[in-house]
Amino acid sequence: MAQTQPVQYAPCPNCGNTNVKKINYTWWGGILGPAILTHVKCNNCGTQYNGKTGKSNTVAIILLFVIGLIIGLCLYAGFVYLTGS
Repeated sequence: MAQTQPVQYAPCPNCGNTNVKKINYTWWGGILGPAILTHVKCNNCGTQYNGKTGKSNTVAIILLFVIGLIIGLCLYAGFVYLTGS
């Protein structure tokens, strides 16, 4: 049986620690958002960031949230238009 190597993430931008945990669920992205953004949390200081780049995910989170909101509003408007309500 092949042995799997542990996934390596960028060190924490706040404290430099490499002991981080992949985040599987967030309020802003559910299950899909953290997976798309490789969102991780430092086990030392609690900083959350992009595990690939080592940078903040704040701008990407805002864009993901706004785009999801716009899509949701468009779907709702389309439903209202089609049902004539």
